[in-house]
Amino acid sequence: EVLTAEASAKAVAAAVAAAPAGSVPPTPPRVSPPPPRQYSRVKMSKLRQTIAKRLVTAQHEAAMLTTFNEVDMSAVMALRAKYQDDFVKKNGVKLGFMSFFTKAVVHALKEVPGVNAQIDGDEIIQHHYYDISMAVSTEKGLVVPVVRDCDKLDMSGIEKAIGEVAKKARDGKLGLPDFEGGCFTITNGGIFGSMLSTPIINAPQSAILGLHAINDRPIALNGQVVIRPMMYLALSYDHRLVDGKEAVTFLVKVKQAIEDPTRLLLSV
Repeated sequence: EVLTAEASAKAVAAAVAAAPAGSVPPTPPRVSPPPPRQYSRVKMSKLRQTIAKRLVTAQHEAAMLTTFNEVDMSAVMALRAKYQDDFVKKNGVKLGFMSFFTKAVVHALKEVPGVNAQIDGDEIIQHHYYDISMAVSTEKGLVVPVVRDCDKLDMSGIEKAIGEVAKKARDGKLGLPDFEGGCFTITNGGIFGSMLSTPIINAPQSAILGLHAINDRPIALNGQVVIRPMMYLALSYDHRLVDGKEAVTFLVKVKQAIEDPTRLLLSV
């Protein structure tokens, strides 16, 4: 049944009349508007602008792909524990993991030279030297100075060179020549606890190796489940230049050299 407008008005009036005298409809509580959100705005540093530009360039220009593997760090950790004191006494610097990985990368670059190259227009530049870029985190951002001729340095030489460029980076004393000419980059997110990542190529290089945290994990070994200190490795590469077979072979060569460092002495 539809009420006419007149009947509806009468019904409302009757309801008001029936209400207790002096009653007032409750007033809804006042709701204060939320306070404005706080934020600050700062100018990007020149370094941060450069980093941003290079990363975007790498993403846009390279056909980037990442392949993964894992490595048992037992052999390297045993060597460090056995010879650390003698190494420090003789060389004045600690034996770290980076020297092992640098040697393993140089070994793999020699075995898979296609990774030690870059694209320049419609040409391929093949490097016949081994200048390795090392990612260093500073308060102002990530920088990637170069350690020269890593194939000619022994373990102590690599450790000293890495220490020197890292100190210069943190002191803000790196110059343009310190960044030029790298063939390949190593970055170690493991020092911050990273388990796995997909590092971005340091253009115009064709590949970058990402190291990660070492964690004890169960693995199957000779039919038994054992606990080993394991690290995930990530190799990002430019698929325009490096084929999947080359990338996987390269990463396996690094893995083999770390799991059996004798290979570095015998070049096998």
